[in-house]
Amino acid sequence: MSLIIREFDSYDMLELHLVLFGRSREIIQPIPDSVNVHKPNWKFKNERRSWHTVKTIFFLRKKIKAISPDTLLSFGEMWNNLVLLSTVGLATPIFVSDRSKPDKNLGLIQNALRDYLYPRAAGFIAQTEKAAQMAKEQSWNRNIAVIGNPVTLIELGSHEENEVLTVGRLIATKNIGRLMEIFQEVNQSGKWKLIVVGGNAKKKYLLEQYKTTVDDKGWEDQIQFLGEKKEVTSFYQRSKIFAFTSTSEGFPNALGEAMAAGCACIAYDCVAGPSDIIDDGINGFLIPVGDEVEYKMKLQLLMEDEDLRKRFGKAARDKMKQFEAGKIARKFYEFITQPLK
Repeated sequence: MSLIIREFDSYDMLELHLVLFGRSREIIQPIPDSVNVHKPNWKFKNERRSWHTVKTIFFLRKKIKAISPDTLLSFGEMWNNLVLLSTVGLATPIFVSDRSKPDKNLGLIQNALRDYLYPRAAGFIAQTEKAAQMAKEQSWNRNIAVIGNPVTLIELGSHEENEVLTVGRLIATKNIGRLMEIFQEVNQSGKWKLIVVGGNAKKKYLLEQYKTTVDDKGWEDQIQFLGEKKEVTSFYQRSKIFAFTSTSEGFPNALGEAMAAGCACIAYDCVAGPSDIIDDGINGFLIPVGDEVEYKMKLQLLMEDEDLRKRFGKAARDKMKQFEAGKIARKFYEFITQPLK
């Protein structure tokens, strides 16, 4: 959202408003000073969730009526439901975009709301082709666009370190434990290192568990957990391979960033995202989900074949040019301004 806002800010004759209403309303990514930011003047407390949800609905309705925007873009499954509920009867066209696994189970009530409210939106933005297909099957909307996430083209680095890198929140669906096992079986020479960048999430303390496993098995010299890092560009630039073992995605930002940086990438063909950015055998390897034998074979091939790594890295970087922030923002803008034409 911050990348799109920054691009929109460069357009002529455009007034931008950003409405934040979740539990945390902190802005952690830079946005232009010209953007009008709106937040509730009260703190959302989970112990008063029902009442504060009702307050949020009234806040949104009042704020949107006051702004009277020509078009409105909403991000995030359950948040989209809240926005659509808040704007019932208003003339503003609402465009919604889900930002996670397309078949994500939101729970009985939220699923029912999504099925009822999404068809009433002016349009639906899917992150991937698979997400668009699922939206059509669920009859969520007739006006559907596929727009991937904006990816910043990282300055090309040396890729001089014998490192297999993975970046992401440490949650079960990332399958870092299995990646450690795969890496150890492939790295018989001991010349490579597995670098894991990412911290704990969803109140699961996997970082500590993984570090304990590394210590217990004596893998300290070959596997390093660096925790959460605000700046990850240098890791993409120096690592030769990016390994992705996630089995659940909306749009895999870390994979896109690694490809944009020119890493040779390997990923499971999970729902959804990797198949939208990796062309198997051309700019990376796509492995059937759970096929560890194939994953090991292709990872070993990447570790042994420098020419293949370079070819994949160049092709991956070229592929990611279509996801440059300016191009993605333009697609968003053209889609959500349809009612104005």
